Amino acid sequence: MENTAKNTYLAVDFGGGSGRVIAGSLVRGRLEYKEIYRFVNRQVKLGNHIYWDFPALFEEMKNGLKVAARSGYAVKGIGIDTWGVDFGLIDRKGNLLGNPVCYRDNRTEGMPEKVFRLLDRHAHYQHTGIQVMPINTLFQLYSLKETADPQLEAADKLLFMPDLFSYFLTGTANTEYSIASTSELLDACKRCWSVETIQALGLPEHLFCPLVFPGQVRGRLTEELAAETGLGQVDVIAVGSHDTASAVAAIPATTDNVAFLSSGTWSLLGVELAEPILTDGACKAQFTNEGGVGGRICFLQNITGLWILQRLMAEWKSRGEEQTYDDIIQQAVYAQTDTLISVDDARFMNPSDMERAIGSYCREHALPLPSTKGELTRCVLQSLAVRYAEAVSHLNRLLPAPVKQLNIIGGGSQNRLLNQLTADAVGIPVQAGPVEATAMGNILTQAMAFGEISSLEELRGIVRRSVELQLFYPRK
Repeated sequence: MENTAKNTYLAVDFGGGSGRVIAGSLVRGRLEYKEIYRFVNRQVKLGNHIYWDFPALFEEMKNGLKVAARSGYAVKGIGIDTWGVDFGLIDRKGNLLGNPVCYRDNRTEGMPEKVFRLLDRHAHYQHTGIQVMPINTLFQLYSLKETADPQLEAADKLLFMPDLFSYFLTGTANTEYSIASTSELLDACKRCWSVETIQALGLPEHLFCPLVFPGQVRGRLTEELAAETGLGQVDVIAVGSHDTASAVAAIPATTDNVAFLSSGTWSLLGVELAEPILTDGACKAQFTNEGGVGGRICFLQNITGLWILQRLMAEWKSRGEEQTYDDIIQQAVYAQTDTLISVDDARFMNPSDMERAIGSYCREHALPLPSTKGELTRCVLQSLAVRYAEAVSHLNRLLPAPVKQLNIIGGGSQNRLLNQLTADAVGIPVQAGPVEATAMGNILTQAMAFGEISSLEELRGIVRRSVELQLFYPRK
């Protein structure tokens, strides 16, 4: 990508293991983009909790912005996306009260049961439309209330992770719609805070900031940061700040009845809708109605994704048995095992030893234990594929017409074995790509905010012209 394009947009994309700054521009109807800075993101166990190192992440983001300035990009906007549910608390003087706690922390254990003594579970789903998961913001906040955490009493504002980065860039506090929708505290139909839920739980109403929607300006770089980064007073744009929302915006679909699978540490499988589905069937099947770009609803299931394999890889590396992804996938191609695990089993959430957790599951369910790294990998991948097939089956019972194609986006779309196993299990064609769906959706939403793109349909046409896609057909 040349740095002489008229308008360059910076996507700051924070994942669970790393963060990146990506520069992108529209050139002759195509998106050209380049990763210009990458940094590590890590969870830090300190005392009784697991934290994100927010000050370090903010400093790394600034370093990436400085690289963009030094490289001569004509930066028009900055968009930030992160994972969902986690947040930081700000006091009345604008100070961060503590590092955000990671959703894999155990502080929410038992919280759903306590919350649903106060809320009717059925009515709550009809109102918020969110799959109940202990990691959700609602339960994190209620745990602070239950333990009389002094941070909650001192807090003036709650800011989700992308909102927190935006706040310290601009000095303006607001909350982007798609990230707010992951909280289980938003009215799914009215697309505003659920004051009814907040009051029922006795949470401070003043914590919740005004909502902004993808395509709106969140604020401008402060004078101090404009000078420090060398970018000048660039606008910070609200994109699909939940990374899933940005990724779904970049689905290169051309027809209806296409489901998406955002494949990474988590797997998010669903369809895009104009309005939420809040039926008993959707609730029982554990579907969630999250906010998307262009006022759309991402109707999806949250499924444990490549996290299990990522942890296995990390454990092998720590034992001096490191494998590359290419090598381990090749081993899995030839491995022979029919063992399937339930990838959403609670024991796989954050075990001290993932291989031991898989062994425990197999023994408990009288399953043959995978004995090699290739067998373990194939076990995980084919278990994911079967879980995806279950999700598509649930979707088909809830939608007016069945899903005809599954579009896998994100880093996991590079896993050809998983793509093929998924096509086999689901029984419909699988289209893989783009790998960089989140960054592409982030950048192109900014371009839409500035009038370079007129619609979500045009945005997706640009995606199709900008990447090569692969198709996988069922083999049986």
